[in-house]
Parts: sequence; C-alpha cells; structure tokens
Amino acid sequence: MSPAGGAGQGRAADVSAAIGAKVLERFPAGAPRGSWPAEEYAARRRAEGEPATVVMDLESDAFLVVVPSDED
Repeated sequence: MSPAGGAGQGRAADVSAAIGAKVLERFPAGAPRGSWPAEEYAARRRAEGEPATVVMDLESDAFLVVVPSDED
C-alpha cells in the first residue's frame, strides 16, 4: 500500500527531524515520464485541507510529501 514502509522508515524519521516536517509518503524519483505521483498525492492532501508540500531527498533519490511538524 504505502511506499514509505519497510527499510525506508528509519530514513523518513531522519529526514523529518532534519527538515522539521512530518513525512507523509515517499515516492521513488524514477516515475515514468509524465507521471507525477508525489505531486498528485500532495494535491489530494491539500484538497483535504492539509498543507502538503513535495521535497526532494537527494540522498535517497526520492520525492517526499511533507507537512509542517506539530512539534515546536
């Protein structure tokens, strides 16, 4: 179901701490040409009222959909 599961889970926590945001989902950067799954997912979340943004994690070559962290 979720691309965020498995081995990438620890990496998502590291990224969350580094950028001060909660990672909702991660998508491999190798999507087929013309396909924007991370942007489409973020758009659906924004339509539901969540301030989702897409960022690139260069180290893991993945697009992350993030929202601001609740922790201040």
